[in-house]
Amino acid sequence: MEASLQSSPAPEAAPDAPPVRRALISVSDKTGIVEFARGLADLGIEIVSTGGTARELAAGGVPVRSITDLTGFPEIMDGRVKTLHPKLYAGLLAVRDNPEHLRAAQEHAVEFVDLVCVNLYPFERTAARRGVADEEVIENIDIGGPTMIRAAAKNHAYAAPVVSPASYDAVLAELRESGCRLSPPTRESLAAEAFSYTARYDTAIARWFQEKREDFPSLFVRAFEKVLELPYGENPHQRAAYYEQVGARTHVLSMVSQLGGKPLSFNNLLDLDAGRLALSEFKIPACVIIKHGNPCGVACGSTPIEAYRKAFACDPQSAFGGIVCLNRSVDAELAREISDQFVEVLFARGYSEEALEALASKPNTRILDDRERRTPNMIEPHVRQVVGGLLVQDRDFDLEERGEMHVVSQRRPTEAEWQQLSFAWKVCKHVKSNAIVIARDLETIGIGAGQMSRVDSVRIALEKARDGVRGAVVASDAYFPFADSVQLALEAGVTAVIQPGGSMRDHLSVEAIDQAGAAMVFTSRRHFLH
Repeated sequence: MEASLQSSPAPEAAPDAPPVRRALISVSDKTGIVEFARGLADLGIEIVSTGGTARELAAGGVPVRSITDLTGFPEIMDGRVKTLHPKLYAGLLAVRDNPEHLRAAQEHAVEFVDLVCVNLYPFERTAARRGVADEEVIENIDIGGPTMIRAAAKNHAYAAPVVSPASYDAVLAELRESGCRLSPPTRESLAAEAFSYTARYDTAIARWFQEKREDFPSLFVRAFEKVLELPYGENPHQRAAYYEQVGARTHVLSMVSQLGGKPLSFNNLLDLDAGRLALSEFKIPACVIIKHGNPCGVACGSTPIEAYRKAFACDPQSAFGGIVCLNRSVDAELAREISDQFVEVLFARGYSEEALEALASKPNTRILDDRERRTPNMIEPHVRQVVGGLLVQDRDFDLEERGEMHVVSQRRPTEAEWQQLSFAWKVCKHVKSNAIVIARDLETIGIGAGQMSRVDSVRIALEKARDGVRGAVVASDAYFPFADSVQLALEAGVTAVIQPGGSMRDHLSVEAIDQAGAAMVFTSRRHFLH
């Protein structure tokens, strides 16, 4: 085929919206591509394509010119090299009101490419497959695709990049309405999307290599994709959105459907994250009620409604306006009981039709149906943003087994006390430091959270528990620096205490325990949560 008139253009000032006369299409995800290409061809736009995409378009009745015909060079090395050619990139990168660029294009018979529709090999999906060989992952590292996208995006005033099937209809509509032209704002928007797309792709590749070699690489790269626009942030004057981490096995809203209620807020998602993490500690029916990032009631029961009742009884006042998380489904009886309270968010593993009817009386309650059955990748590091930087650490995801703990008191805990201590220790890990949890019968009866002084956390937990402490156990996320906290708990009737140990004055706490005939267990591991 002879070069078109575009290969020897006459110098002219670039119009605001140059016409699209030639498009290059090379896609891995072929969703909607035949319809898009047909729409371009119907506008008189020449279609140039590669390999499998060209075959797909030809089978769909779209006239296609091969990339080999454009470049004069064949696809070689099993398709690894097919678009990496100076004639293509000159056609993408030429500044068309630059006389030197135009002379070079004419001298080398360069044909301009005005639109690039490219998406990339499925690297993320391939790398995420269990047992996939490194060689297959590497073969899914696209080279020519990102290069074409970046070239068009850099020169978007003349070569518009289209990287998402979601953009096809809007691009076609604008081309039809404007005589095959795309406005400067559209071109700039497409370029921004294109650079974000290739950045995400390169981030996934860099992360794959990093995770094979080191836990804390010199450059920590992650990509995040917007899931939700939020009504506001922590406060109404703050704007907010929720982004999921690209490549994460699960996230706080993965496989979650909202069945009713107002839009989710920033604070809802923070509390939901805390609730889901705490709930993951339990296999039997359990309920976690979260308020301002802290559990204010946690319980296990033989049924979901028993777990809810016990969790709510821990601190009914604080539970007002909290979020309720259950690891079982909600039936009509439980739904009616929950609807008697003010609940911001209800999160559970399914709802009966009768339950949803009962919850309809609370139109503002956000009802979330949890269909996620995958477990989070807890090896993934925990990241916290600070001003101008990130703090990255291992996740505090595991808990010590009984065999790893040490009984330091003269009396050993009874089997019943061991069960309560284990329950309280699981909950304590999810309470903001300084954290104190008082528990009995697999339910929290008092929680002291986030105090600057540990003894103040003890006082708050005892106050919440009121006069129900006798025979209960206490968990502390870090050691007791003095014996005063232990003494307060013992005076209230606590019979067993679990804590990491490690204070210079541990012996004073142990002596107080022994004098009261109680039991104390050291776990030798702290569980601060800030």
